[in-house]
Amino acid sequence: MSKYNVSIWNELSGISFKQYFIEANGVNTRIVEAGEGEPLIMLHGIGGHIEAYARNIKSLSKHFRVIVMDMLGHGYTGKPNYPYTLNEYSHHLLDVLKALSIEKVHLSGESLGGWLSAWFAARHPEYVKTLLLNTPGNIKGKREVMKKLKESTLKAVLEANYETVRTRLEFLFYDTNFITEELVESRYKIYTQPSFKEAVHNIVVLQDWEVRKNFMWETEWTHKITAPTIILMSDHDPTATIEDAEYLQQLIPNSKLQIINDAGHWPQWEKPEEFNNIQIEFAKGVNV
Repeated sequence: MSKYNVSIWNELSGISFKQYFIEANGVNTRIVEAGEGEPLIMLHGIGGHIEAYARNIKSLSKHFRVIVMDMLGHGYTGKPNYPYTLNEYSHHLLDVLKALSIEKVHLSGESLGGWLSAWFAARHPEYVKTLLLNTPGNIKGKREVMKKLKESTLKAVLEANYETVRTRLEFLFYDTNFITEELVESRYKIYTQPSFKEAVHNIVVLQDWEVRKNFMWETEWTHKITAPTIILMSDHDPTATIEDAEYLQQLIPNSKLQIINDAGHWPQWEKPEEFNNIQIEFAKGVNV
């Protein structure tokens, strides 16, 4: 039982927001949107879903048109049957932008979402105004991290019960008291969709070295990122160290590194005020 009184519904109370689905080049895509102004798209991590940003939407929507989406094959978005690599995620993100008639966007991604955001920004720089890479998972491609992520994700889906789902969530947190029954239930409902048992094999493909090696962080593509970039790292991230983040900072031109203390892989959930302030000040402070 969580000792913190965190509720997804309460986090969203008092603001006008909408959940809806769009067709993004044939992929039915779930979106939650709130606020007005410059678009800010937020992308979750592997096995994640919109609810990962429940503690951020209210604050950020006072400054931006916040668009949080279930990525390709994730959450309640469509699950076409092919391996989901960064190329496929990037194509889907571009299709979403086109479907929403968005020409320029602030991109903010956590873990896989951060990796994708950078990959997209290198290939479509004309779309990206700023880039926030939030604990951009396993920067060095550590085999033991890949193995743990793959095994725990497969177990949480193929042997889905509240304990396997909770164990998968525990990997994300420094303070596991933040894992509420509601959060477990939310993810359990997603993981027990019949279509998810097939999709999970496509989701974990980037945890196989033969696939991942084609998408590693390298100057060959990172030097093409032109958007102002913040690498946001936590001091207890289970996939990467502060030194790994410093290495990434060297790969991305004109990027800055900021550290959030006392947080794991979801600093946006464990330290929402600090995360939100960094996101707001950074994105609003850039004029492109």
